[in-house]
Amino acid sequence: MAKTDMLRYFHDNDLVSICDKQPENWEDAIRISCENLIDKSIINDTYVEEVIAAVQTYGPYIVIVPGVAMPHSTAKSDGVFGTAIAFTKFKDKVYFEAENEEKQAKLFFTLAAKNPDEHMTNIANLSDLLMTDGVIEALENIETMLDFENLLQT
Repeated sequence: MAKTDMLRYFHDNDLVSICDKQPENWEDAIRISCENLIDKSIINDTYVEEVIAAVQTYGPYIVIVPGVAMPHSTAKSDGVFGTAIAFTKFKDKVYFEAENEEKQAKLFFTLAAKNPDEHMTNIANLSDLLMTDGVIEALENIETMLDFENLLQT
């Protein structure tokens, strides 16, 4: 899958959020990153709290590489009604552990899965996107929706 296919998925499904306000902490960041999926009735607050509880229990495992977080919970959540990934970009780093550069993120890819096969496809496509040279840096540098749309042209 080409880099632009996954970016286009976010764009065409209105799953992009360029956040103006900086979250107070990582819990707030997860809540904000879930808003788009809540607005589309893909998840509800139950799922949001499950994601936060999982990080509180297991640590910041959702930070998959420095700069990138993938908030998610189990596929068996009663708070999930569909399968999607939403992209949220924050202006500044959100630290999951105080001043630990390995455990911070500006880019949040929030996963929700009702269908395990679609979920695995989404994760594979997202992994391909994130392994593409320059994509993480390009996404970290966007400040507006126009910036995001310009990435679709590259």
